[in-house]
Amino acid sequence: MEPDHVLGRLDLNLLVAFDVLVEECNVTRAAERLSVGQPAMSASLARLRRAFGDPLLVREGRVLRPTSVALELVAPVRAALEIIESTVRATRAFDPRIDQRTFTVMASDYVLLTLLGPILAELETEAPNVRLNVRPTTPDAVECLTRSETDLLVMPEELTPAGLGARSVSLFTERLVVAIAQDHPDVGERLTMEQFLTLPYLAYDAGPGLTVGERRLADLGIDRPVDVYTQSFVVQPLMLPGTRFMALLHERLVLRFAQYLPIRIVEPPFELAPMTEAMLWSPRTDADPAHRWLRQRVRRAADETR
Repeated sequence: MEPDHVLGRLDLNLLVAFDVLVEECNVTRAAERLSVGQPAMSASLARLRRAFGDPLLVREGRVLRPTSVALELVAPVRAALEIIESTVRATRAFDPRIDQRTFTVMASDYVLLTLLGPILAELETEAPNVRLNVRPTTPDAVECLTRSETDLLVMPEELTPAGLGARSVSLFTERLVVAIAQDHPDVGERLTMEQFLTLPYLAYDAGPGLTVGERRLADLGIDRPVDVYTQSFVVQPLMLPGTRFMALLHERLVLRFAQYLPIRIVEPPFELAPMTEAMLWSPRTDADPAHRWLRQRVRRAADETR
């Protein structure tokens, strides 16, 4: 008797069903996502259970929970599906004028405003069936990229971990400047070191890590306590008018808001090296024509911001 191979009891649709079932932990919602009936999805779950010799999803009270076996299978199954999908897509041409595609991009609100905003505005005519889902950067941004949960990651090159196995390209450099109210009561044309160390300070909360600005200050041995943290780069210029606050911000961001708000730039009383924004993607998407089009589109927008 020939050995019973698991692959003989599986097909690609079953692996897709497994991926969605474990993500949703709900047969009805999984069926809706795959546009099949609930009986068909229940039958797929039964086949998966037989194939893997494990219940995969077990009921706890009124909800389903993945078993330890199911959790161990998630990463390799998703990686296999991504490889298959990337291989198939690499054989197809992509025409942004007619083809449909949805991309997930992870970036800060600063990048969304200054770099991705123009792309979103032009997609309606340039690529009417292409959608960009822009998500805020999270502490596990790089892991999301390697798990194929996002298509592109735009982040400071200085914050990119070494050896992550992703492709990357530099997009543009950016100066860090001090932004204050136009009529700041204490600061004239120049900002002194004493003022930088004592004025109320707005800063972005980067979670467990440091922003590029914080790293630059630490490299210079400058210990500058933060008075107010925000969860957004973009909100900081809005908080400056009529206050004594200052913020260390991206020059492009300040110049954009200075068109509408009574704020201005003053140079910091020390030399700050510029930062570089980079675009990262998974090697698995290198040959995907649609993904390649998106990367080229982002690079073109970056060139236009210089």
